[in-house]
Amino acid sequence: MLEPDFGRAFAERSLMDQHSYRLDQPRRHAVLAAIVERCSQRGWDLVAAHVRPDHVHMIVTADAVAERVMNDIKSYASRYLNQRGIDTPDRKRWTRHGSTRHLYGRKNTHAAIRYVVEGQGEPMAVYVSPPIRSVPDHDD
Repeated sequence: MLEPDFGRAFAERSLMDQHSYRLDQPRRHAVLAAIVERCSQRGWDLVAAHVRPDHVHMIVTADAVAERVMNDIKSYASRYLNQRGIDTPDRKRWTRHGSTRHLYGRKNTHAAIRYVVEGQGEPMAVYVSPPIRSVPDHDD
């Protein structure tokens, strides 16, 4: 683990033209609903999701590049919040990029599900697929 870089954090904050975006309970539930809806619309299999105050974890099986899935869901969640009057369209919510990982094998996938659902502290807006259909048949 890297040590905190307070100078870099200060420099990054000074570039921001809006306050940091925090997902309160209504926003977390709206974002989770948007994720579920968008995955259903696209035919993507949402395995698990956990919306936290300052980030979102998702496990999605899709026939699209991971970055495309992430960006599509971020855009859709923003429109969802705007259309419901929770935020205004000029509100910046998401980082420009995000972290994506490919999961291979049941062991890695189940570990990731446990992390997303149980490893984030107090459960907030959580989704777990009933049943989990997306776990590959091959082992690590």
